[in-house]
Amino acid sequence: MTNKHSQDNDDSTAVIPPYVGRFAPSPTGPLHMGSLISALASFLDARAHQGEWLIRVEDIDPPREIAGASENIIASLSAHGLHSDRPILFQHSRLDAYQAALQTLQRQQLCFRCQCSRTQLKGSDIYPGHCRYRTIDDSIATATRLLVDQQPVSYCDRIQGPRQQNLAAQLGDFVIARKDGLISYQLAVVVDDAFQGVTHIVRGADLLESTERQIYLGKMLDYPSIDYAHLPVLTNEAGQKLSKQTFAPSLDSGQIINNLLFALSFLNQTLPERPPKTVEQLLEFAIQHWDIDAIAKHCSHYQPLPSLA
Repeated sequence: MTNKHSQDNDDSTAVIPPYVGRFAPSPTGPLHMGSLISALASFLDARAHQGEWLIRVEDIDPPREIAGASENIIASLSAHGLHSDRPILFQHSRLDAYQAALQTLQRQQLCFRCQCSRTQLKGSDIYPGHCRYRTIDDSIATATRLLVDQQPVSYCDRIQGPRQQNLAAQLGDFVIARKDGLISYQLAVVVDDAFQGVTHIVRGADLLESTERQIYLGKMLDYPSIDYAHLPVLTNEAGQKLSKQTFAPSLDSGQIINNLLFALSFLNQTLPERPPKTVEQLLEFAIQHWDIDAIAKHCSHYQPLPSLA
């Protein structure tokens, strides 16, 4: 059952079931169809495995957040029958946990301070290591980067198949705390997945490039491994991912069942022969017929949105 209260930060937890999934939106705008597809897929995969499904609001980047977006997203998920099995976790309540993880990495000398500006790094996709061995005065504002090694990070995605990345050769040491004092998405998500006992992540393929970084960070913090599945991303006609930046329309609350049927169709799932009378009936049917192997392997896909008429 959902509520607006953040989860207690006490790291002592009850017995965790064998499957824990989650949906973790950022409050940068209302829920749109692309987000609903990810939420629904992660929900159905959890339910099909008799597991828990959690909602986490990733609200640690105030400059990007929209007032009221968290409440709007939660209400929209609830209207579509998607309810968290635990109190919703708000990342703004977890800042101490992120700092503790950062300090752990610092004590183990697994990260370093970096004063490089975006201008200095412009044109370079791979961090060149400028600040790796520099001593920087404490009065200077710096980011913090995680040291990476030459060992490739490998995993098998349940949808996209085998994946591998050599972080040192293809990315370089990456930021885990920003120069403005904010914790990076990469560190926060890894710390919270471990805290909540997440075992399976089903999300959009737009986050594929983050996965190896998160796996590597988890290993550095001695966290349990996680099973990943990356869905094709819904795009507009121009091939752009639906988002606030591409003016994705918010979900129509008067078209709940149609929204869910569209999402199931995009995911290439079996649809009921007759239109269901309730959201609950449709979700129960979808759970019983869930087949993650039926989902297309491509990383993006255009499908005209249903008419709002």
